[in-house]
Amino acid sequence: MSDRLDGLWHDEDFADWYPRNGRPGLSPAQLATVCVLQFLLGLSDRQAAEAVRCRIDFKYAMAMEMDDPGFHHSVLADFRDRPC
Repeated sequence: MSDRLDGLWHDEDFADWYPRNGRPGLSPAQLATVCVLQFLLGLSDRQAAEAVRCRIDFKYAMAMEMDDPGFHHSVLADFRDRPC
């Protein structure tokens, strides 16, 4: 997926969604990718977060390192609830 969609969206595309100061967040482009995969596969937030932690295909699609620990499932709801 990342091979085909590379350049579809970048973190800068979501810059207005996040404050300029504070702790760095997760990559919005990666969160958008996992939301698309979640929708396509009919996964809950917990299932999608688990897939990011455990599935090589999710890590590949999101251009993550194999040892990346992923994120808590609540991050997905927070991402979707951000005002555009």
